[in-house]
Amino acid sequence: MPDYFIIKVNRGLRRGHTMEQGKSLVLLVTANNPQSQLFINYLHEQLDCSVSVVSPGTEWKDKHASPTVVLLDADHIDEATMQQWHVRAAEVDDMSLAAFNLRDEEHAVEVLSAMNLQGVFYRSDSLEMICKGLSILLEGNLWMSRSLMTRMIQFFRRQQLNSYRPVCGLTHRELEIIAMLGTGASNIEIADQLFVSEHTVKSHLYNIFRKIKVHNRLQAVNWARQNLGAPPPLVKRHPRNAHYQIPAAPN
Repeated sequence: MPDYFIIKVNRGLRRGHTMEQGKSLVLLVTANNPQSQLFINYLHEQLDCSVSVVSPGTEWKDKHASPTVVLLDADHIDEATMQQWHVRAAEVDDMSLAAFNLRDEEHAVEVLSAMNLQGVFYRSDSLEMICKGLSILLEGNLWMSRSLMTRMIQFFRRQQLNSYRPVCGLTHRELEIIAMLGTGASNIEIADQLFVSEHTVKSHLYNIFRKIKVHNRLQAVNWARQNLGAPPPLVKRHPRNAHYQIPAAPN
C-alpha cells in the first residue's frame, strides 16, 4: 500500500464558512449509473456530508451550493473536461480537485503535470482508503502518497530550472498561446481571449511549431508539459464570443 501523509494547507476560508463535513459537498464527476449511485450512497454514509453526481459535460445547476471536493473519474472524463474543472476550481474559493480511478503512479504524474490536483486515488484503492482521503480533503489538506509527492517535487524543480533558461526563443505572446493550447482552447477561443484575429493565432502557432520542432498541437502540448509545467487556468477577459462551458450537475 502507498505510504500516504497529510499536508496541511491554509486555504483561506470565506467569511462565515466552516469546515464542518455535514455542510460540505462532494461532487462526483462520472457516468451516472447504478454503480456510481452505490458509491455515492456509501460515501454519504461514511463521510456524513452531501454527495452528488454530475455526468461529464453537463452543467452544475445549483448556484447556491459550491462543491467542497470535486472527484473526477479518470475512466469517464477526457482531458478537455478535466481542464474545464481546472478553470472552475481556480474561480471558486475552497474547492479542491481530486482524481480517482487512476491506473498507477505513472498515470498520476501525467495528470498532475497537466493540472493542479489536491488529491489522487488509484483503481486499487479500497473504499475505506478513498473515504479516509476524502475526509482529509474536506479538511482543506492534500492527499497524495509520499512517493508521488517526491516525484512531483523533482518534476517542478526541473521546471523551475528550465524557467531560468531561454525557452527555444519563444516570445511572451507565443508562451501565452502554447499555455492556452494546454487548456484545450481552439484557435477561435485563443483569438477571443487575446483580442487578436484567428489568422494572427495561426501565424503564432506556425512559429511555435517551428521553434520547438513539433508538427501538431498534441506534440506542442506534450512539449509544453515537459518544459513549462501545468497550464495555468485561463483568466476570463470577457472575450468577444461565448466563454467555455463549465461542467456541472443535472437537475
